[in-house]
Amino acid sequence: MAIFYRVRSLNYVSKCFSSINALYFQSPIRRFYSEQATSHFESVGFVGLGNMGSRMANNLIKAGYRVAVHDINCNAMKKFSDMGVETKETPLEVAEASDVVITMLPSSSHVYDVYTGPNGLLHGGELRPRLLIDSSTIDPQTSRKLSLAVSNCTLKEKRDYAKKPAMLDAPVSGGVLAAEAGTLTFMVGGSEDAYLAAKSLFLSMGKNTVFCGGPGNGSAAKICNNLAMAISMLGVSESLALGQSLGISASTLTRVLNSSSGRCWSSDSYNPVPGVMEGVPSSRNYDGGFASKLMAKDLNLGATSAKEVGLKCPLTSQAQEIYTELCEDGHETEDFSCVFRHYYSGKNET
Repeated sequence: MAIFYRVRSLNYVSKCFSSINALYFQSPIRRFYSEQATSHFESVGFVGLGNMGSRMANNLIKAGYRVAVHDINCNAMKKFSDMGVETKETPLEVAEASDVVITMLPSSSHVYDVYTGPNGLLHGGELRPRLLIDSSTIDPQTSRKLSLAVSNCTLKEKRDYAKKPAMLDAPVSGGVLAAEAGTLTFMVGGSEDAYLAAKSLFLSMGKNTVFCGGPGNGSAAKICNNLAMAISMLGVSESLALGQSLGISASTLTRVLNSSSGRCWSSDSYNPVPGVMEGVPSSRNYDGGFASKLMAKDLNLGATSAKEVGLKCPLTSQAQEIYTELCEDGHETEDFSCVFRHYYSGKNET
């Protein structure tokens, strides 16, 4: 008899869970996640085909999305048109052909112009895309202003799961190599519903996504990450240059760092000393990678943000000065790890 009642109880629990699951999967919220992430995100617009954007767009194409692209660089556009990818003359034309639009641009002013300019994504205030994603590295204030502007627009086609367009700020970490390999990390700010709906898109271009909170928080996370990255690169470069001056080879000191408390990404994955590590910019005369001028720009964003909230950030200020000097000395297009050679006068590993 006890066994009989146990079976009945288990059957009852199973039925309850089945009912809950049925309600969940039939709910408008669940349909928003599932439908937005599949059939309603079939066409993707991409604006900004630089070193990062071109590779991210390529990965979306490989994942099976129908992609339309735009860039002010005609050569960048031609590479995609030669592949049979639809190219558009303006951001507005991209928006009119897309369910979702992703932007990857150099600065806040570029992003603002692409969104709000005469032929921008928001022109007319009535949008076809249900979601706009900005993966540029810009200041949180601009991200929040644009998110508000998007929320004030209307949709051309309203659905029960999407009555208003949404925006996510979703900058990335990993650099050109990760963009190529599809292993980027996305730091995402905005509506959590929109984040969940877009997750399949992110995972077509990367391997990690982190929801950081409301609008602008993705941009804030990116600034803080790059601040830490710049300071750690300066610390590793300074340490390795000093080690060379004291008679210890960079490869030996790197082994010490990487098996001790000094270990970090700049020492074990992106070593700045030519000859110590293969496949990183220092191994190819600091070509490619993350340009020093972009690091200087990001440090300016960090310093400005710190000033706005009244926080003392002396290491940010020092890093900002060093990278500004590096750019002024003619190294702005070289990878930011070139600080080892051009600021600390470090030597190649022989």
